[in-house]
Amino acid sequence: MKDTKKVLIITYYWPPSAGSGVQRWLKFAKYLPDFGWEPVVFTPENPDFELKDETMNKEVSPHWEVIKFPIWEPYGVFRFLKKKKEGKAADPSKLIEKRKKNWFDQTAIWLRANAIVPDPRVFWVKPSVEFLEDIVKKNNIKAVITTGPPHSIHLIGRNLKRKTGLPWIADFRDPWSTWEFLDTLPMMKSIRRRHEKLERSVFSEAEKVVTISPTFKGELRKIAGRDIDLITNGFDSDDLPVGFKKQKEKSKVFEIVYTGIIDAIRDPLPFLEAYKEAFEAGDREVKLTFVGRVSEKVTHFIENDPWLNERVEFAGYVSHEDVFAYYERSNMLLLILTNTKNAKGNIPGKLFEYIATGRRIVALGDPKGDAATIINEAGAGSVFSHEDVSGVKQYLNDQVLMGEETSADRDMTRFERKTLTKKLAQLLDEQIDSIS
Repeated sequence: MKDTKKVLIITYYWPPSAGSGVQRWLKFAKYLPDFGWEPVVFTPENPDFELKDETMNKEVSPHWEVIKFPIWEPYGVFRFLKKKKEGKAADPSKLIEKRKKNWFDQTAIWLRANAIVPDPRVFWVKPSVEFLEDIVKKNNIKAVITTGPPHSIHLIGRNLKRKTGLPWIADFRDPWSTWEFLDTLPMMKSIRRRHEKLERSVFSEAEKVVTISPTFKGELRKIAGRDIDLITNGFDSDDLPVGFKKQKEKSKVFEIVYTGIIDAIRDPLPFLEAYKEAFEAGDREVKLTFVGRVSEKVTHFIENDPWLNERVEFAGYVSHEDVFAYYERSNMLLLILTNTKNAKGNIPGKLFEYIATGRRIVALGDPKGDAATIINEAGAGSVFSHEDVSGVKQYLNDQVLMGEETSADRDMTRFERKTLTKKLAQLLDEQIDSIS
């Protein structure tokens, strides 16, 4: 494209990583060339993430420039010591979710909280900046974008700007110093202040700060004392398989599907209680399917309840491409939002995909939160507080009585990935225009 400008996107999550973080920037990279920007992606060569989706590689254009650079993370040391001590390997990401933690687990968590600031990817910052300083000059890069968490990625952008003077946009998919994840760690007050100091430096030095929800926008604006731009996650209509049926075929089984992770801050137990109360005494065949990783606490709870054990299925992790088969066979989609201080601003990327399928949504979360606003405006379902078991029960009963009926087509235009990318391109153009 004539007059195309290059933008360096620095991200930890990139295919074959799975999740909304990788999809957000994969889609931005897909559509940026339509608005005059050519993406140059910088990402770790050997990142430490558990969930991989090889099918995501199909979305990476062979025309993109993707630069991979080695990263060292302390997780390998943890796994080695854990295996040496207990004779088995361990996944550090699941440590906090364990119901019973031994002294080794507790020590590892304490070190993660207080010895590695802001996160285990911080060791990638210095070598990346040294490597990129020459890259941006040789490639005629016009702007830099960083996305976190991990928030150490923003430190690469900050330090690179200090060295090159390039305009820089910092994208916050979650808050930093007020992030609910930090509250699960035994963090000392002095370490929390270090997080806040680093956060302030990012807010003060980035040309633009972007986040994903109105609530996060308000919170970050209060901390930063400056304007924050909003670009939500969204949905790419190209993702819906050809022939996807918005109406479920007739079936004697009423099936509810949840996709994604169930972890320490996403609690489905109130829904399971309502699910059992709604259907245990009836004769309707029902099924609840979890697609994705589910915490030990939840699997243990279900296995110890005979009724739930027969009517809950764990499909495990499947590729993003394959998840649409589960959407298609479902009568209803379940969304579990966090029940923590960041809950109001929690808008998971899959919400937009849920809406686009045409299936009804039942959600646990803040009924006045940002996700609830989107669901209500789309007429896509209902959001109940985690305490409102009776409300969820009544809603489930009502939906069963409606039979196979699904929602009408919803207008997703403002949440289309291409529409959202246009907003990002406009921010980039503003920075180039301001220095030209």
